Amino acid sequence: MQSSEARLQTLEKEGANMQEIIISQDKEKNKIVALVENGKLVEKYEEKAGQERLEGNIYLGKVENVLLGMQAAFVDIGTEKNTFIHIKDVIPKVSNETGNKNETLSKYDIKNYIRSDMPILVQVKRDSTNKKGARVSTHISLPGRFIVLMPETDFITISKKIEKESEKKRLLDIVKNSLPKGYGAIIRTSAQGRQKELIEQDIQKVIQEYEDIRKKAQELKKKEKFEPTVLYENDGIIGKILTDLVDQELIKIVTNQEGIAKEVAQFLEDTGLQGNVKLELKQNENILSIYDIGEQIEKANNRKIWLKCGGFITIDKTEALTAIDVNSGKYIGNKDLEQTVYTVNKEASIEIAKQLRLRDIGGIVIIDYIDMEKQETKQKILETLEEVLKKDRSKTQVIGFTPLDLLEMTRKHMCSND
Repeated sequence: MQSSEARLQTLEKEGANMQEIIISQDKEKNKIVALVENGKLVEKYEEKAGQERLEGNIYLGKVENVLLGMQAAFVDIGTEKNTFIHIKDVIPKVSNETGNKNETLSKYDIKNYIRSDMPILVQVKRDSTNKKGARVSTHISLPGRFIVLMPETDFITISKKIEKESEKKRLLDIVKNSLPKGYGAIIRTSAQGRQKELIEQDIQKVIQEYEDIRKKAQELKKKEKFEPTVLYENDGIIGKILTDLVDQELIKIVTNQEGIAKEVAQFLEDTGLQGNVKLELKQNENILSIYDIGEQIEKANNRKIWLKCGGFITIDKTEALTAIDVNSGKYIGNKDLEQTVYTVNKEASIEIAKQLRLRDIGGIVIIDYIDMEKQETKQKILETLEEVLKKDRSKTQVIGFTPLDLLEMTRKHMCSND
């Protein structure tokens, strides 16, 4: 295993992004977790003291009432608000790419799958808000270091960021031969180049985790009366970020809190990477001053973001979607209007990809670019956006331009509680 210094030199030679995680905790125990690449803030997550993040938790819940007209139900998982489940999250997945999004749901009847008062094993897919309870699904997924385990499926897919065909085949063969019947998996980017034995160990570890959950659920179901119970809890923001990034281009973790430093040190020891990533404790220091992270965070909260060319974008988040508007602002360009428009729209695309990741925006995103007359120009903008989105660790999908010339895309958020 390389030391952190030797690994840094290797990454520098390869021209890789130098990733650092800054974890700051204030006196009220509010946390800010910042991912920095080459000195620039690229992801930021906040966790307020006492804030309960349910997303990823697995419960044995109880169906409260079935809404036949909506093909949905409310499920009690023991939280203040009942959770919501839709038929598409009850029936088996028909596709790992689109789930049941394109399935004809009218051919299913929810009463054939669930009934009031029955116990049901569910996972929180979206946290509750002030207005709505959490959204849950029977489609369970458990994250490991190199794979995401998907029980009750037979799908095996691989991260799109792994592009080399020979490596894809190697990883698919390893995972296919390691998974028992009735299990599927998503192969994570972190599996790239990893030894077969390490991947197999990770698979067995996550399978055992799920088997323990399943056995607990079966025992509870045998009881005449049971209270909704949590069977698996997420690792919190720090645990999730560490799991996602420790096998990537991460070179350093800095924190100002001793308890967090111990938690990180334990994680690095458990994964055998304690000499691979440098851990720094800067107790009682303002570590957000490193790389002016505090200032970068403040700018990331602005509705209006100026572009280098003089144009700007505005970001407005609603309950249903996020709307992004592109404006030419101060930029007047040259005599060629189409080229002027293209310059602003291209720069806006680069900034939009950056802001989606930085703000962890999830769901439907609608981009209102400055009108482009030529189809060729639109295609160039599409290609630019798709290219810069490759840097995003989250799953994104660019749908294309609508009849109203609005660009439609989706992004899966990483950690936020929106």
